[in-house]
Amino acid sequence: MATSDAGDVVDVVIPHAGLAEVMVVIEWLVASGDTVDAGAPLVVVESEKTQIELEAPSTGRVEILVPASDDDVVVGAVIGRVHGSAASS
Repeated sequence: MATSDAGDVVDVVIPHAGLAEVMVVIEWLVASGDTVDAGAPLVVVESEKTQIELEAPSTGRVEILVPASDDDVVVGAVIGRVHGSAASS
């Protein structure tokens, strides 16, 4: 992963869950702008057969791109980002 002056940005992606091709964002467990630690519960997504709680892929500030709704989101779609902090100079 490349580091820039602004820090790392890691995408939060809808995962593959069995044969499901789409999922629904049920609930964000954090707000846009919140700071999270890697591994912290971030968002709940659901397919026809399962509900999955996604964890933060890294430590940083959350940016929500797809709000919770009843709309289908394609597997592999970016639904949010975690912006890491750059090292202080």
